[in-house]
Amino acid sequence: MTIQVLGKGCPKCQMLARNAQQAVESMGIDASVEKVTDMETITEMGMLVTPGLAIDNELIQSGRILSSEQIVRILRERSEA
Repeated sequence: MTIQVLGKGCPKCQMLARNAQQAVESMGIDASVEKVTDMETITEMGMLVTPGLAIDNELIQSGRILSSEQIVRILRERSEA
């Protein structure tokens, strides 16, 4: 699983990346967290407002910072589906 943090690297994007990494570590899952800063790639994914969170190239949330707990819930829901 690849968790992508979409944005140019602003403080909000950095916080979202930290929260995503904390979520992965707390769950003990095999997932990588990567930062996507290329604006063409970001807009191709359908994101208009940073920061954004995508899982395996699917945009999940944009325009706000999700807490690590919120990301854990999203990851659990995806694994149950």
